[in-house]
Amino acid sequence: MRFEAVQDVAAPAATAWSIYRDVERWPEWTDTVTSVELLDGPLRMGARARIRQPRLPVAEWEVTELDEGRRFEWVSRAPGVRTTGIHVVEETGPDSCRVTAALDQRGPLGVLIGLVTSRLTKRYLATEAAGLKRRAESAT
Repeated sequence: MRFEAVQDVAAPAATAWSIYRDVERWPEWTDTVTSVELLDGPLRMGARARIRQPRLPVAEWEVTELDEGRRFEWVSRAPGVRTTGIHVVEETGPDSCRVTAALDQRGPLGVLIGLVTSRLTKRYLATEAAGLKRRAESAT
């Protein structure tokens, strides 16, 4: 199952990216994250983070893709499900961009968990994208 939220942002892509990649500060701009602890230093390939979110179990995520300035993906595994978080910033003009927050759930229990948590997942992704928009636009 895949869920996605997209926001157009009236701020340079570099501004939105610098906010998005600073994962330990996410609790400052989105209510969907209580804390993020980088376990292996700064965000990079293979880096791990422990994330606490309201109404969800604590999860450990590992960065599996990083295209600096544009996107990163990280993966969390639980019995029967592999969840990929996708975070994208696309430049749409000199002072504008589009951000995408997506979640992809796979595995024997991926569809079931996706169905059970779909309302919460959609709300969290929309809240994250809107919070990033507000933070980036207020920074310019």
